[in-house]
Amino acid sequence: MARYAPAALVAALLVATGLAFAYTEQLKLTRSPIFGTRVPLKVFSPVCGCATARARISFVLRRRDRVRLEVIDGRGDTVRTLVRGRLVPAGRRVAFTWDGRDDRGRVVPEGRYRPKVHLDADRRTIVLPNRIRVDTTPPVVELVGARPRAFSPDGDGRRDRVRVRYRVDGPARVALFADGVRVGRKRGQQEEGRIDWNGRVDGEAPAPGVRVLDLRATDEAGNESRPSRRARVLIRYVALGRTRIGTRPGARLAVLVLSDAARVEWRLGTRRGTARPGTLRLRAPLQPGRYTLVVTANGFDARAAVFVRRPPAP
Repeated sequence: MARYAPAALVAALLVATGLAFAYTEQLKLTRSPIFGTRVPLKVFSPVCGCATARARISFVLRRRDRVRLEVIDGRGDTVRTLVRGRLVPAGRRVAFTWDGRDDRGRVVPEGRYRPKVHLDADRRTIVLPNRIRVDTTPPVVELVGARPRAFSPDGDGRRDRVRVRYRVDGPARVALFADGVRVGRKRGQQEEGRIDWNGRVDGEAPAPGVRVLDLRATDEAGNESRPSRRARVLIRYVALGRTRIGTRPGARLAVLVLSDAARVEWRLGTRRGTARPGTLRLRAPLQPGRYTLVVTANGFDARAAVFVRRPPAP
């Protein structure tokens, strides 16, 4: 009789294996009680203080049931219970939010998490396939260079823009700020690139003067970097080397004209003309007095006071 025991044991194992296989195949053919699972944010930051500071989890039940929704970490341990024993109707999408914190209110460590749903009536626990990554590390952006340092956004195609080059330590959206106001943004999340600025703020033509530029980056999770190092650029349409000029009647005078325009217009007393930027050489009026030298480049003016005095009598 003993010699038949091993055979019986083998037969029992074969039957058990067959039943387990059949049950597994039946589960494969049975529709899941949960469908339409959605987690729009694949990565988010609980500390960004932005629109992406929470993850949204939604799904639909085929049959009404009471659910317990948890968030589990990579080891399968529960870090947060979002709802417990909530009655969810069939066929209606329900949504829940997770703020990236555990049951004690602490921000969870960076990593990947998944939603887990327990159905009371169905007596099933299902780990949803949607992964959620928590990322709380802000990016670091570097301002590599800004050229030219002096430009004239007057629309003549000559030094109309300043080009700012950057580098980020990871994928991020980069924005350019001038005097603390955002004036440009790079599409995409390239780790190296450039942003061109035409000098305008809110569509308005900028006044001449120095502008302080910096860059800031925002990663996919919503973490924002600290401002990069600053770069100062000069908006200059036309400028004169001197704003007060003393001379004698009819004498020759010279003044340096700084401009990116191909040619400038000048006016002194009743005389006027055009010249190239650089050293402007003119003859002073014949009558003593105070005059104004006006130099115009693409509609922008620069002025200097010209004082014509007779030489003292010997």
